[in-house]
Amino acid sequence: MSPAVWSLRESDPSHAANLVASLGCPPAIAQILAGRLIQPESAEAYLTPSLADLHSPQLLLGIPTAVARIQQAIQLGEKILIYGDYDVDGTTAIVLLKTAIDLAARSVAPEAPSRVSWHVPHRLREGYGMQNERLAEAATDDIHLVISVDTGIRAFEQATEARALGLDLIVTDHHLPDGTSGIPDCLAVINPAQPGCPYPNKELCGAAVAFKLAHALLSAYAISPAQRDRLERALIPSFLKLVAIATIADSVPLVGENRAIAWLGLRALANPIQPGLRSLMQVAKIPLDRPPTATEVGFRIAPRINAAGRMDVASDVVDLFLTRDPDLASDLAQKLDDLNSDRRAEEAAALDAIELQLLTLRNPSGELPAQTIVLDHPEWHRGVLGILGSRVVERTNRPTLILTSEGDTAHGSGRSIPGFHLLNAITFAHESPLHGPIFTRFGGHAHAVGFSLPIAKLPNLREALHAYSAANLHPALLVPTLEIDAELTAADLTRDLLHWLDRLAPFGHSNPEPVLLARGLTLAAPPRIIKDRHIKLPLAGGVNAMGWSRTGHTAWSERIQPMDLNPGSKIDAVFRFRLNPHPQYGGLELELIDVALAST
Repeated sequence: MSPAVWSLRESDPSHAANLVASLGCPPAIAQILAGRLIQPESAEAYLTPSLADLHSPQLLLGIPTAVARIQQAIQLGEKILIYGDYDVDGTTAIVLLKTAIDLAARSVAPEAPSRVSWHVPHRLREGYGMQNERLAEAATDDIHLVISVDTGIRAFEQATEARALGLDLIVTDHHLPDGTSGIPDCLAVINPAQPGCPYPNKELCGAAVAFKLAHALLSAYAISPAQRDRLERALIPSFLKLVAIATIADSVPLVGENRAIAWLGLRALANPIQPGLRSLMQVAKIPLDRPPTATEVGFRIAPRINAAGRMDVASDVVDLFLTRDPDLASDLAQKLDDLNSDRRAEEAAALDAIELQLLTLRNPSGELPAQTIVLDHPEWHRGVLGILGSRVVERTNRPTLILTSEGDTAHGSGRSIPGFHLLNAITFAHESPLHGPIFTRFGGHAHAVGFSLPIAKLPNLREALHAYSAANLHPALLVPTLEIDAELTAADLTRDLLHWLDRLAPFGHSNPEPVLLARGLTLAAPPRIIKDRHIKLPLAGGVNAMGWSRTGHTAWSERIQPMDLNPGSKIDAVFRFRLNPHPQYGGLELELIDVALAST
C-alpha cells in the first residue's frame, strides 16, 4: 500500500475556544469536538447522554397500527411468529421483541404460556430474508400474525404470499426500500428509511427499530405512574443492553440518537444479571465490574454472536439471550466461543491463500493494478467472505470481491474504499450489454455488497469490473488518507487528556476514536523490537510509543529500519492515546498508526 497522506481535520479556532471556555477541557479535546461539529451549548449533553435523547417511537410510521394488532393478538391469545436474520442485528432484535410481547401478555394473563415463536433462517440453506415455505408452515401451525425484524422491506412476494395465506404481516426493518417498487403491501411497515416517515434518525439498526416497537407496546400497557416509572427506570435501560450491542456491531453511525443508545446500553452492561450476557462476556474475557467499551463489543462480543450464523445455526444466540438457566447459558456461550475459533481458523487459512493470489497480481515492482480485486477459491467458507473482503481492503486499499463456489454457482461478498461506489460497480457489470445479466442475486450499498452468479459468468464479471474501475477508480482514491483530529505537543500527553478522550466514547462508524499528531517527539532509548515484528519506542517524559504489526502488513520493525533511530532522534507520530493497565509495564502509551522522522 502507498504511504498514507496525513491530513489534519479543519476546525474553527473560535469554535474550539468557546468549547474550552464552556467545558474547561484541554484545547486538543475542543479541537476534536469542533472538528465533529459539536456546539458549545450541546457539548455537555453530548458527553453525558440520557434517555431524553431517545426519540419517541410514536414518530415511526406504522407504530400505532402495529401496536394495536399485537394488542389484539395478545387479547385473543393468538400465536405470533417473529421472523429474523442470522446476524447480531437480527438475533438480538428477535430477543428484544419476543421479550416485550411476553411481558405485555403477562400483564394481561400472568399464568398464560408464551404464544410467541421465532425463526432464524440458516445462512446457507435458506439465505437472507423471509421464505414462502416458512410462511406456509406458520399458517399451518395456526399462526395469524408474523412480525419481521431486520428484514422484509423488499419482501414484496412474501407479503403477497402472507396475505394469501391469511397471515397479517408487520415488517420492521432498517434497510433501504426499493427505490422504484416502494414498500411491501402488508398490515404495517416500520422503517425510518421508508418514504413519508417523520422519524428523525434514519439510520437506526434493525434491533433498534424492533426496540422502538417494543417500547411503544410496553408503553401501551404502562397505565399507572408506578408502571411508567418501572418502564423508564428498569425495563428500557435493560433493553438497551442488546440494542447497544447491535448498534455497534451493525456499524450504523454512532452519532445523535445512535450514540446515546450505545452510551446508555454499554453502561447497563456492567455486571449483567441475565445468564447469557454474563456468560458471553466471561468467555470473551471482558471484566464484569465495569462497562465494556465499544471496541470490546465490536471485536470480542459481536464476532462470537456472528460466528453462530456464519459457521452453524444462529438460533443458539436467541436461546443464549432468552435462557434463565446459568448452566445452559454457559454451554451456549462456550459453543459460540468455539465457533468463533473455527471462524478465525477458516479466516486465517483463507488469508494465506489470498496472499498467494495477490502475489500473482502484483507487477515486478510489487504494485497492484489500479482495479477492483476479484479473488475466488472453492474451499473458502461463505460465512467469512465479508470478513476476508475487509482484510484485503485493509492491506491493498483496493475495492475487493471475495467468492467461493458450490456446484455451478459462485457466492460472493465485496467491500470497498472511500470514493468508490461498489454497488454501482456491480450494477454496471450486471446491466452491461456486453456482459450482463451476470448475477442471480445481488444487493448492498456503496461500501459492501453480496451476490450470487453462475461460475461460467465469473470471467464476465472480472472484465466488466475492470472496465468500470478504469473509468471510476481514480489514482487519488488509491492513496490512503490518514485523517488527524488534533495536533498536540509532548507536554499535552497527560492522564487528564486521556480522561477527556474517554468521555468522547463510544467510538465507531462516523465517530471514530480520535487520531492525534505530535511532532518532534524525542527518543529516550533505542527502539526495542518485540517478537521480530512489533516495536517499542521509549520517549522522553516516560511515555512509550508502541507499533503493533498485523499479519499481512509490513512489520513495524521493517518500517523503522531505514530511519536509523537512536536515543535523541526526533520523530513525528500519528497515534491513538492509550493507558496500558499492566502493573509492571503499563502507563501512558501512544498506539502508533504512522511515524516519520521529524520534519523540523
